[in-house]
Amino acid sequence: MTGELSTWTLADHTEGDLTFPTYRKGTGPGVIVIHEIPGPTPKVIAFGQEVVDAGFTVVMPHLFGRAEEPMTGISVARTLANVCVRAEFNKLRAHSTAPIATWLRSLARELHGELGGPGVGALGMCFTGGFALAMMVDPSVAAPVLAQPSAPFAAGKKLAADVGLSPADLQVVKDRVAGGCQVLGLEYPADPMTGTKFRTLTRELGDGFLKVEFPGKGHGTLTEDRQQEGVDRVLAFFAEKLRPVS
Repeated sequence: MTGELSTWTLADHTEGDLTFPTYRKGTGPGVIVIHEIPGPTPKVIAFGQEVVDAGFTVVMPHLFGRAEEPMTGISVARTLANVCVRAEFNKLRAHSTAPIATWLRSLARELHGELGGPGVGALGMCFTGGFALAMMVDPSVAAPVLAQPSAPFAAGKKLAADVGLSPADLQVVKDRVAGGCQVLGLEYPADPMTGTKFRTLTRELGDGFLKVEFPGKGHGTLTEDRQQEGVDRVLAFFAEKLRPVS
């Protein structure tokens, strides 16, 4: 890479029959930042750099799209066409955990095993927002953040309310929340892409779901429609959950 990712270390991670590239940078507790559609855009990478600058080791998996390509109508359409035919992602199935969650949990375990501490952070955005929730089924994830979670796609009331977890995984998440592992969520309530997922999370997780909502119209809370308050809340959440109390 010669652009925004040129200072990041390129590697890859394999779990089962899935292998994806990863980009890594920084020192300190581990945080996995999962890019939105259409891919690791310059604004996603810039957000990852902010997490690095706040004192964390950031790993950004590259799951789809072209690295460093800006978000445009063409890049979004091309990536959606690719994602919609891939079996590892859950697009239109209710009460089902996407197979990619197994790979992401493995990545989190590996990073936690290397760095130690209370656990790692996991942040998904847009199409990948709910992946962070699926990752917390593994105890290595101590700070899950859902930025405008949009999968499964809000095609009808049932899918609009679905949080992308199987009943068994949802129960594990609820048990972890009951044990003190909070979940941070960010959205524009007027965003049609997130449907009513935050209502479901509030009902299922109670006070353990920390909901941050922004006025007006928008979607990308940390990138395209960035809210500094959202960035600050995310960084504070990671610091609180991932840095051991001395």
